[in-house]
Formats: sequence, C-alpha cells, structure tokens
Amino acid sequence: MDPQSPSVWFNSGVISPPATSIHAIASAALYGKGLFTTVAIINGEPFLWEKHWRRLRESAGKLSIDLSEFSEGSTRTALDEIISKNAVSNGRARITFFDESSSSIWQFEEKSKTSLLIISADQRPVPDDLKATISTSRISSRSFLAGIKSCNYLENILAINDAKERGFDEAIRLNERDEITSGCMANVFWLRGGRLFTPSLKTGCLPGTTREFILENLECDEVESPEEVIHHAEATFFTSAGLGVVKVNELSGKKLTAGDHPILQLIPESLKNTNIREYDS
Repeated sequence: MDPQSPSVWFNSGVISPPATSIHAIASAALYGKGLFTTVAIINGEPFLWEKHWRRLRESAGKLSIDLSEFSEGSTRTALDEIISKNAVSNGRARITFFDESSSSIWQFEEKSKTSLLIISADQRPVPDDLKATISTSRISSRSFLAGIKSCNYLENILAINDAKERGFDEAIRLNERDEITSGCMANVFWLRGGRLFTPSLKTGCLPGTTREFILENLECDEVESPEEVIHHAEATFFTSAGLGVVKVNELSGKKLTAGDHPILQLIPESLKNTNIREYDS
C-alpha cells in the first residue's frame, strides 16, 4: 500500500481523505456518537469478518445508531474495494459509522443520517520486549458504554499515552471493584497454575472478536479477579483484531518467563509472524 496516498471509502464511494467530512454540530462531532471496529487483513482478506459485523450491528442497536442503509453485503463490498484499491495484503482496516443526526440539546434542520468511513493501513511494529503495567485509569462496568467500541475513545487514548509516558507499552485497566478488565487497547488473558483465564464481560471489558475466537478454540475460564491475581500469573497475553496474540515480557517490573502456550498458535501465521501491534483496536 502506498502510505503517501491511501484512498478511503466514505458513504458511497472511494475518495481521498481530505474530501471526507461530517457536520460539525452533528452528534458524532459533538459527543463522539459513533462506533467502529478494526479488522485484521490477512492475505488480502478480512479476518473474522462475521464477528466484526455482528458486533457492529449489536452496538449500533445499543447506541441507537441507524444502520438500515448499510447491509453486511454492501459494507463488505466497500471494505473489499478499499483493500484492493490500497493494495493491502497484510494490514488493518477500520470501519466507522458516524451518527450525523442532531441531538435534543443542539438541534438543526437536518435529516437523520449515518455516515460510513473505511480506512486502511499497514501493520505496526511491536517491541520484542513488551512491557506492561497497571493503568491509572479505571473502567466502569456500569457505564452505558461498557463493552461498546464507540468513537468516544479518548479515555483509552489517554490511558495508553499515560502508560507510554511511564515507560511501558501497554497497561492493564481495573474496574471500580479493582477487578482486572483489559488492556488500554486490547483484551487480556493470563496463565495461572497452567490454566488460561480472561476477564468476564461482567467486568466491563470489551467483547473482542479475537477474544471470542480464543474462547471458541481453547479451554479458558472467564472470571472476575482482583488485581493481585495478574501479578501472580505465569504468563500474560494481550489480544486484539490487528494484534493477534502477543505475550507480555514484563509486568510492573516482573519478568514473565513462561514458555509456549496454544494461545500463541491460534492466529494465522501471516498475521502472527508480522509481530504487529494494533493500538487503535
């Protein structure tokens, strides 16, 4: 893909990024009312597409975002066109639906409208010695946005930026009950006593597509566990659509030296061997 001139899909066709726009007083601009998903592209094909589309539809219903003009088929066709246009072989694509309707607080004469944006990019490098810590930012399991990948994503960005400023690559976020939830930009799994664990959706973690794929293929306990559990883990892993599965080498200064595990073998080699990180997951 040519990084200098990537094309995007916006509403009804392929255009250049500067030609895209949404209303400045639309709900998407004022409140971040929209939703997105990041899809891994492997050998020119979207990975786990059906799971991504199902989550988009379910989240749209929860946020009252109208997707009636967008079928799975038409959205997939648009995605395929961008993959082809930008010559993406192994990379990522982000599908975003913006709610451009007015709100009850700031009204304007405009029919209710939802806009679709699809962008693509190459994969991102991940450090060989990935370091993580406990985030200073909490997740509320009772939030209206818990478990939804909305465009209101600033808290996640601030959380990952804070971790990086402290010398780490990622951070594990806790909820209001001090339970392990996820990374700033990824789901989290860990090994303890040879068993695989991941936070349950009750903690407020995102129902990640890669998380779902792992649960379908490996024996894993979904739990509500306090922070101390992760510090006694033999191995910790971050997972996301673009990331695949990556092992944490150091957590809060503690080296994690556990060996191989089947979780590292689930993702196709074409994705896993690129050693990427998706922090826009």
